[in-house]
Amino acid sequence: MEYVLLALLIVSIVLNVISLFKNINESHITERLGKLETSFVREIGTFKNDMNNELHNDFDKLNEKIENKLNLINDKVNERLDQNFEKTNKTFQNVLERLSKIDEAQKKIDNLSTDIVSLQSVLTDKKSRGIFGEVNLKHIMSNVFGENNDKIYKLQYPFSNGTIVDCALFAPEPLGIIGIDSKFPLENYELMVDKNIDENKRKEATKLFKNDMKKHIDAISSKYIIKGVTNDQAILFLPAEAIFAEINAYHQDIIDYSYSKKVWITSPTTLISTLTTLQIIMKNIERDKYASIIQKELGLLSEEFSRYKDRWDKLSRSIESVSKDVKEIHTTTDKITKRFNSINQVEMEKLDYEEEWDNIFIHFNIDYDY
Repeated sequence: MEYVLLALLIVSIVLNVISLFKNINESHITERLGKLETSFVREIGTFKNDMNNELHNDFDKLNEKIENKLNLINDKVNERLDQNFEKTNKTFQNVLERLSKIDEAQKKIDNLSTDIVSLQSVLTDKKSRGIFGEVNLKHIMSNVFGENNDKIYKLQYPFSNGTIVDCALFAPEPLGIIGIDSKFPLENYELMVDKNIDENKRKEATKLFKNDMKKHIDAISSKYIIKGVTNDQAILFLPAEAIFAEINAYHQDIIDYSYSKKVWITSPTTLISTLTTLQIIMKNIERDKYASIIQKELGLLSEEFSRYKDRWDKLSRSIESVSKDVKEIHTTTDKITKRFNSINQVEMEKLDYEEEWDNIFIHFNIDYDY
C-alpha cells in the first residue's frame, strides 16, 4: 500500500512539473522548481515518518501476537508434558506392580517345582500312592455330599466278606451300596508313555500296564460286588486324569473288560460327574418313596381346609346376623328416642293449656276441678 502511494505521489509531482513548464514563464521556472523540491522533500520526510510510525506499530503488534502465541504454545506444551508425565508415572507404577506380581509368581513356581519333586518322590512308593488316592477320593466325596455325611457314604467301610473298600456309597433301593476303590498304576504307565526309551520296552510296559489294570478290575469285582449286599456294579477311581485319558484314547480293550466286570473306571473329573448324577437319582428315589405320604398329607390338608371353610361360612353368617340385629336395635332406639321427644313436647303444650283455663275461671269466679 505504501509503495502505491509513493508512485502516485511521484506521478503527481511529474504532472505538476510538466504543467509548470507549460503555464509559467521561464523566469519563474527556477523559483518554482526550488519550491517544488522543498515541498517534495517535506512530503517525502512526512511520508518517511508516517511509514516509520506504521512499521513500528506493525512490529509492536506483531511482537505482541507472537508473544501471545508463544505463551499459548508454552502453556500447551507444559500441559502436555504434565499429562505425559502423569501417564508415564502410572505406567511406571503398573510396571512395578507387574514386576512384583512376576516375582511372586516366580516364587510360587519355585515352590511348585519343589512340591512337584516332593510329589514325585512320594508317588514312587505304592503305599504313598494309595494314601494319595484315598485322600483325593475323600475330598471329592466331601465336596459332593458334605463332610462326614455317614448317611450317604463311609470311608474304609468293612464288608461281611472281610474286605474293606475305600468308600461305600449308600444309595436307596434298588441301587443299594456301591463300592468305590482307588487304584494308581503308575510305574508301567510312565514307561509306556516315555518316548525316550526303547520301543520294545515301551511295548512290554504296555502289556504290563494292561495286566495291572485288569488285575485291579478283577480285585474290585470280586471283593466289592457282593450279591445281596451291594449293587451289582462298582467304581474304580484313578486319581490321575492323564492315566484315565490314556486308557480311553488308546486302550479300548481295558474299557471293554471293565464293562464285562461291571466296574466303571473314573477319574477325579468323571467321578464328580458320576456322583452328581447318583445324587440326583437318589433324590428322585427318595421323592418317589415319600410321594404317597405326601399325597396322603395333602388329602388330610384338603379335609382340614374344607372344615375350615365350613366354619368360616358359619362364622360369617353369624356375623351378618349380629350385624343385622345391631342395625334393628339401632332403628328401635331411634324410634324410642323420637317417642320420648314427642311425649316431652306434648306435656309442655298441656301445661300451657291448663294455665289459660285457670285464668279464665279466676276471672269469672268459677271453681273447676280438673
